[in-house]
Amino acid sequence: MSFEAARTQMIQQQLRAWHVLDLGVLEIFARLSRESFVPTAYRELAYADTEIPLGRGNRMLAPKIAGRIVQAVRPRAGERVLEIGTGTGYLTAALAADAAEVRSLEIRGDLAAHATQALAASGVRNAQVEHRDAYAAEALGSGTYDVIVLTASLPQPDERFERHLAVGGRMFVVIGAAPVMTAFLIERIDDRQCRRTELFDTVLEPLRGADAPERFHF
Repeated sequence: MSFEAARTQMIQQQLRAWHVLDLGVLEIFARLSRESFVPTAYRELAYADTEIPLGRGNRMLAPKIAGRIVQAVRPRAGERVLEIGTGTGYLTAALAADAAEVRSLEIRGDLAAHATQALAASGVRNAQVEHRDAYAAEALGSGTYDVIVLTASLPQPDERFERHLAVGGRMFVVIGAAPVMTAFLIERIDDRQCRRTELFDTVLEPLRGADAPERFHF
């Protein structure tokens, strides 16, 4: 099967079957060549309904999860996006499709380099990948973002990420511990309030450093 045919099948049998129905989102994934982002050894599995190994216990998100994330936060023209955990850059490219800019932090230098090359090769010019630990001092900066996406899970809510969400902004995060984790959409209502909506159950690898008690605010 050609990559183009596999991409069409992925959209019909994975994304649509998992309630990714926003036509704009489906068009984004129809344009993106996933095979350009996966490790060379796994190109034949680029459109399979699976998490692709990236080494060191890390895995590339399954296509249906990537689709649900983009549909949940749906970046719009003029909006700034912060992604925690670049991985291969595939989700980064999808988030950048309609956004003004994407700033993506990746703790692994090899993945950051791979993603930077893949994004450039795919013609994505409005995404910047930084080799940086999201928990390092000043890593998140002092500004706010319209969209924030965490591609790894947190054991419990962490307000440090919510504080960087602009009013009207949306954040995707998975919270909990295996075997039960829940994906949430967090929306900033005003300077003091956020609304949390449960999206679906899943299991994602923990964000590195997120298990340190001193990271959290109660």
